[in-house]
Amino acid sequence: AAASPSSDMFDEIVMAEERFHGEGYQEGYAEGSHVGVVEGRRYGSLHGAKIGSEIGCYLGFALTWQSLLQKCTDEKNSKKIRALDSLIGMIQKFPYEDPTYDKLQEDLEKIRGKFKQVCSMLNIQSDFRISTERSSLTF
Repeated sequence: AAASPSSDMFDEIVMAEERFHGEGYQEGYAEGSHVGVVEGRRYGSLHGAKIGSEIGCYLGFALTWQSLLQKCTDEKNSKKIRALDSLIGMIQKFPYEDPTYDKLQEDLEKIRGKFKQVCSMLNIQSDFRISTERSSLTF
């Protein structure tokens, strides 16, 4: 026997909540995925710029001190120059181009540690900060 028109209408009303729930979920999931990608890209760019600024500051610092210490050839300066060379080598090997590098944070911490060691050897108090306004290295 054929179902009556009122029975079909009743089924549509009862099933509407489930149908709308499914459609809403799919729309929300698609929108959330899109917003997540945009937000992730923005966060990655900002975080990458901060790391690049920090590493660039370390490299400029190391190259400047290396140049200044080349003029003096005593034993104390020789140790400082070796430490600076080590820091510069670590920075040059840092994988800027590969955001999926699994030891990125590990290597960054090693560079920070070496920078602090060099500052200690040079008797310089360092404080590297990045704010939204500017980055600074204070002595």
